[in-house]
Amino acid sequence: MSGHHETPVSSMPSPAERDLRMPKLTLSPGFIRSMQTGWGEADRTPMVPAGAAAAAAAHRARLSAAFVGQRLAVASGRAPMRVNDCAYDFRADSDFLWLVGAGIEDAVLVLDPVAGGHDATLYFPAPFRPGDDGFWSAPLRGELWVGPMPGFAEYADALAITTRPIDELRLDAATLIAGTPTHTGPAAEPFAGLGLAPGLRRVLGELRMIKDAWEIDELASAVSATVDGFAATVAEVPSAVRFGGERWLQGTFDRHARTVGNGPGYTTIVGSGAHAPILHWVRADGDVDPEALLLLDMGVERCSGYTADVTRTFPASGSFTSVQRQVHDLVERSHRAGLAAVGPGREWSDFHVASMEVLAQGLHDWGLLDVSVDEALSADGQQHRRYLVCGVGHHLGLDVHDCSTSSYAAYQGARMQPGMVLTVEPGLYFHSFDLSIPPELRGIGVRLEDDLLVTETGSQLLSADLPIDASGIEEWMRGL
Repeated sequence: MSGHHETPVSSMPSPAERDLRMPKLTLSPGFIRSMQTGWGEADRTPMVPAGAAAAAAAHRARLSAAFVGQRLAVASGRAPMRVNDCAYDFRADSDFLWLVGAGIEDAVLVLDPVAGGHDATLYFPAPFRPGDDGFWSAPLRGELWVGPMPGFAEYADALAITTRPIDELRLDAATLIAGTPTHTGPAAEPFAGLGLAPGLRRVLGELRMIKDAWEIDELASAVSATVDGFAATVAEVPSAVRFGGERWLQGTFDRHARTVGNGPGYTTIVGSGAHAPILHWVRADGDVDPEALLLLDMGVERCSGYTADVTRTFPASGSFTSVQRQVHDLVERSHRAGLAAVGPGREWSDFHVASMEVLAQGLHDWGLLDVSVDEALSADGQQHRRYLVCGVGHHLGLDVHDCSTSSYAAYQGARMQPGMVLTVEPGLYFHSFDLSIPPELRGIGVRLEDDLLVTETGSQLLSADLPIDASGIEEWMRGL
């Protein structure tokens, strides 16, 4: 990977150039003649989720209204190479997905200003089909290697958008550069040498905060599939204890997510025992301790790109010990306080403050704070944050930490509005090597995370099918 990152963005090869660098078969005349004829038609229907094209068109209209008279371009990005000639799976830039409705590698969406809005044109590389040399010689885009691929006509029909070859956009690159287009997204031709436009990224992040009905349905489905994934994963705890360890559980959920959706929306976190307090324990290379707590932070990403983000902490044995329950109960009280503070018109910080107040009071009652609760909660205090260094919630959508390009005023400094989808996720993380806490607490980590929709009258708990309280979790595990 180091060689890939050392290559200047402006000199990265085009898709065709990358394909030409791949090993080639022998170019004998007989072989070439054989490969050029005798092929029938294949099914090249794009995998576009139902409703995605209409939703994307509405999203483009919202963006158009924010940039009247300006030419805009948004790139989809390109999968990085994992090693040598093997690429990672491609996942399109989220802004591009929001505006197009499908992920197409090395594509660029251009919005040209016209009277009353913008005309949209989608540029992307043509696939190599029978009759093209690349059909058999280009492992990254040749259909003989990767299977039938939609082209311009198929995507134009499925997405209701004008499509053109990316080469035509390259020919027009001088015009684009001269016009200083506003654009965003990972580097792609012809924008490889241009800087990003933070204004567009900011606006896109803020527009994406309010989900429409189609997006809400996608997120609700992602959460439902994630709850099913929790059941499938926790049912495998005995096998993980015996021989599979944390990665057995990580693989169980990832297989489920890839079966019912696009895959996991982020690297699945599976932490047993001393690994549970580690916020992003994605290595998952440890055993599963049958006497310890097991923290699972998991989310299914739909084929549309929308993801869930849910966390529960389970006793691997099926029953909490008294100390484990003590910690879990405090996190639960904090969690419920945060959930109660979500609603339209509320300050975004309300659920954070509500959760922190409960945690600070509980830690003080346990004798873990050497200052008063008021001092701990003050701006100059924050001593309780030793055991919770992260925040307790974020926007959710096409990204697990959605809308991160928004301004502070529109995000942390704003009020909640109907249509926002967010997480609430307080926790306590007592590391095994933390000498500031009693030995019985060391190595205990608990997080509870739920996904919520802000409604006109309050909030809807999308992940309500998973219990929150310790007794409910024990009963749920017995039911598996």
